[in-house]
Amino acid sequence: MCVLAIQYKTARDAPILIAQNREEFYDRPTQAPRIQSGRPRVICGVDRKAGGTWLGVNQFGLFAAVANCPKLAVPPEPRSRGLLCRELLNFETAVKAADYCARELNSGRYAGANFICADAKNALVVHGGDTIETVELSPGLHLLSNSKVDDYNDERQEFVRRLLTLQRLDSAVAFLAVASRAFSRKPDSRGRRGAVICGSDYGTVSSTLLSLPRKTHNAVFHYAPGPPSEHGYDDLSALLRQVLSTEK
Repeated sequence: MCVLAIQYKTARDAPILIAQNREEFYDRPTQAPRIQSGRPRVICGVDRKAGGTWLGVNQFGLFAAVANCPKLAVPPEPRSRGLLCRELLNFETAVKAADYCARELNSGRYAGANFICADAKNALVVHGGDTIETVELSPGLHLLSNSKVDDYNDERQEFVRRLLTLQRLDSAVAFLAVASRAFSRKPDSRGRRGAVICGSDYGTVSSTLLSLPRKTHNAVFHYAPGPPSEHGYDDLSALLRQVLSTEK
């Protein structure tokens, strides 16, 4: 469902830096990120089949995203995990969003999913497999995919981590430049060691680069409407800045 990197509270000009590749079936209809109606103001894409989202930011600077994870006890008609991700963007803080997320996942209504909620003060991952676990992230680089956060046995996570740590990621510009290259890496001839998935029916369908700095006018939102190895990033930063500038 995705591979995501968050550089948290270590860059001098931005507490939250994000790179994410989303995987989905190619024929699943998607609306590119835009400002959604209602309050609080939110910028996110929309899964047009279920109405949820895979990633978004609200006017309070709260970032939320969802990734897949294994789960044995899946309900026969699970509620959309993307709808839950969209609901998390109604909260003002990452702590409140993560608490709500854990309560919802404990209801047993969902297939397996990992959620991340982050703002300038806190960043938390909620693992929603057969057991529900909330992990608070320390400052630094963290990777999330279809396994646990910072799973050093996850080859894809470790490949991306190695690419991202070849250079110092001490500024938004440095992170975004390195991440755009790392998340555009296609698999090798054996189908391994890549950030992009190239399946026949399922694979990388979009990529997002985000910078949520202390100064709203420097916020960055880049979005590739397909695998970033084949599609350039569109600059949606003006929309993100509009959301973050909404009167609280």
